[in-house]
Amino acid sequence: MRRYGKHTDEDDIRFRPSRKGTRPRTHTRPKHEDASEGLVLTVDRGRLTVLVEDRTITAMKARELGRKGVVVGDRVAVVGDLTGEKDTLARIVRVGERTSTLRRTADDNDPYERIIVANADQLAIVTALADPEPRSRLIDRCLVAAFDAGLEPLLVLTKSDLASAGPLLHTYAPLGLRYAVTSRDELAEGSEGSAAEALREQLRGQITVFVGHSGVGKTTLVNALVPERQRATGIVNAVTGRGRHTTTSALALPLPPSTIGEDGWVIDTPGVRSFGLNHIQPSRVIQAFPDLEAGAAGCPRGCTHNEPDCALDQWVADGHAEPARLHSLRRLLATRERREGD
Repeated sequence: MRRYGKHTDEDDIRFRPSRKGTRPRTHTRPKHEDASEGLVLTVDRGRLTVLVEDRTITAMKARELGRKGVVVGDRVAVVGDLTGEKDTLARIVRVGERTSTLRRTADDNDPYERIIVANADQLAIVTALADPEPRSRLIDRCLVAAFDAGLEPLLVLTKSDLASAGPLLHTYAPLGLRYAVTSRDELAEGSEGSAAEALREQLRGQITVFVGHSGVGKTTLVNALVPERQRATGIVNAVTGRGRHTTTSALALPLPPSTIGEDGWVIDTPGVRSFGLNHIQPSRVIQAFPDLEAGAAGCPRGCTHNEPDCALDQWVADGHAEPARLHSLRRLLATRERREGD
């Protein structure tokens, strides 16, 4: 029995050896100077498909990135097993600086913005001319998001065999948007001289993200542009929007080689039912209207550009910009305050 009290000596004292090593802990992160550069093609439940040189690999985000997100279109640095063989896993250790970020919120009351894609150059807003009917307010919201992100908008109208594109193009004519019109027959497999080929030329040398309401034929269009990588298409009820939504995650696909040597990427995204703009300040929208932006200097502070004392009315009256341009600006700004279904 061990003795305690005044007769205790050092042999009676129990102690637990320290498990800490003598090597001091360091906060210095490895530099990973041998990391390879890659492009994120898709993200699925924590696993990312990354293009490294001429092969695709599966990777995960390294712990040192912390809460920093990685999205489709990101340029990243990867280390580890880069063979791309089955059951191999690399690590993403750095995310490059983004040149653009396309964002949205779930709705106008949601304070948390979500990045849809990074480093895109242009936004293709895909809208069916019928079945389902065009949703102009959703188009307007996508335009606001494109202008805010610094992306070039491209209006892509599908199913022209069901309805004329004229009325919708007339509505957006004051904005000077680039556009393309396609029909279902033109997108059919094996068709020659189709609108898909003409559209493909507008995508050369660009990273283009496709956004649209479910059922507008967005994935069918992407399949026609990149026939080598067919994605499943499904049937969605044109009225309720319910059905089999076949695109569940964003996916970057390379355009087929061109005779002029320019490449390009298209990014297919899931169909959206709403496009919240809670993260966008209305003051930034006018930057997409350089002919009106200068006139806004005379507006009172906090002007919504739809008030009795807005200086833009006089700016237009003096001939500095077309009235239709001011109307378009105010229509886009109004979408910031309304839901698409209103």
